[in-house]
Amino acid sequence: MNIVILDDFQDTIRKLPCATLLDTHTAKVYTNNVKGVGQLAIRLRDAEVVVLTHQRTSITRPLIDKLPKLRLVVQTGPSQDNIDIAACTERGILVVGGTGAPHAIAELTWGLIMSSTRRIPQYVAHLKHGAWQQSGMKAQAMPTNFCIGSLLRGKVLGLWSDDLAQQHTSVGHLVAGFGRAFGMRVLVWGNAQARAYAAQNGFEVATSKESILDISDVLTLHPTYSKGQAALLSLADLSRMKPSALLVNTTNAGLIEADALIGALNRGRPGSAAVDVFETEPPAPGHTLMRLENCLSTPHIGAVEIDTLDSDYAAAFATIEAYARGAPVHEINPLARANIADASPK
Repeated sequence: MNIVILDDFQDTIRKLPCATLLDTHTAKVYTNNVKGVGQLAIRLRDAEVVVLTHQRTSITRPLIDKLPKLRLVVQTGPSQDNIDIAACTERGILVVGGTGAPHAIAELTWGLIMSSTRRIPQYVAHLKHGAWQQSGMKAQAMPTNFCIGSLLRGKVLGLWSDDLAQQHTSVGHLVAGFGRAFGMRVLVWGNAQARAYAAQNGFEVATSKESILDISDVLTLHPTYSKGQAALLSLADLSRMKPSALLVNTTNAGLIEADALIGALNRGRPGSAAVDVFETEPPAPGHTLMRLENCLSTPHIGAVEIDTLDSDYAAAFATIEAYARGAPVHEINPLARANIADASPK
């Protein structure tokens, strides 16, 4: 089969142990991203199988209409928000899903919390320019001595999560454990199921969304989110947070209203933020969040580490092998098989 793998930004996939699973196929790997339907159609015109790197590229109806040879779309990661499932089904294109990677995202989340509260990136940057023990974070909107950094022990970790009960796939559950290990008071908010699970398993449950915003020293966001869903946090919500508080978002930029985080950080409530997700990715050069001294930004690397990548692509390549044997697994749209015989473009 002719396989195209998109958006391998670091040219990693061909060097992973799981790459040997593709030895019997023709596979082309692209290491850059293109957005336009025309460019993507040229790139994918001979593809029978497309392997997506999480949600970096969208498979839309206009694109699908230009790809008569396409028969299988393989997603890495648990979300299919970037794929027009209905259009694929109509054209007899099977979509298979990937699995979640909670440990990698949870570890990055905690790394951002540690880096932000102790001002590690700021200290490193200033040291490289000869400034000893200077973090540079001295804007008027900041509380006194905000530049020094602070301990996590004894502070309140606000955790907004909807899937705490799913211990083996829940980023929030892992982050809660990290918080406890660091001696933090863990305060949970989320849907009714998550709050019930938290109460039954020894976690403190916030009385409302407003209370977790008011109380948290660190608030990290891990609720369930789907494309097109309304934002959960507005500028008014963020303005309830302490001037010393940290907001962390490694889940989806759509959880916060457009520009609300920028406005809140400029006003000093919360005092700082750490984000791994943007409304448009990659963001435009010079994006405001990347220029704010009280925001630590990373380029959506929650699941970008070697063990998770090998696991994600091993699973993806195994689904290709299963499809080639005529026994597809992890199907998102099994009805597509009924349309394969009539899959030519209308």
